[in-house]
Amino acid sequence: MSGTATLPAPLRAAQALRAGVSTLAAFMAHVAGWNYIACALFITFDVVARSLFGFSSKATIEVTGYMLAGGIAWGLAHTLARRAHIRVDVWVNRLPLGLRAALHLVALLLLGGFAAFCAWAAYGLVDESLMFDAHDNSALRVPLAVPQGIWTFGILAFCVMILVLAIESVLSLILGRREELDRLLGSRTLEDETAEALEAVEMAREGAR
Repeated sequence: MSGTATLPAPLRAAQALRAGVSTLAAFMAHVAGWNYIACALFITFDVVARSLFGFSSKATIEVTGYMLAGGIAWGLAHTLARRAHIRVDVWVNRLPLGLRAALHLVALLLLGGFAAFCAWAAYGLVDESLMFDAHDNSALRVPLAVPQGIWTFGILAFCVMILVLAIESVLSLILGRREELDRLLGSRTLEDETAEALEAVEMAREGAR
């Protein structure tokens, strides 16, 4: 039996923790998506205003740069939770399940090390901007610590998502649940893509009612 009620308590707790972090990550991804829409509208307004009315914000490059960087960082955790990062999996999918599961975990830990380094570097950048009260050189004079802090928060959320996935993966490996680890960290299958497409269609139908 593989129902949730039959899972060991530590693994159930890890799954509940992942579900909570995934909810926050999904919210952040939605914010990132609307951020990109706002970015496109801002650029459109600036181009039209400059062409037809002879004025502009004079800060398009700076502001949209902040929006793009923040949106990317805020979408990282959700992309990982949905297993949507681009992966080259031709070779690894041909390996035995036990070895494949272990390699998934190794890959996640390596990603975690890289993400932790990025978070450390981002925090240092924010700290330096606060120390020197740094502002950008646009007409808006935006304090650099604000967009850098938003960007850093996204990277930290990515690190937390990696951590909770690693905890659940280690527990699954210890408990001999390699199939669950493979489903948790492995590449998305055709069935996963199909199920997501059908879910999107169903949600669109419900929204149209």
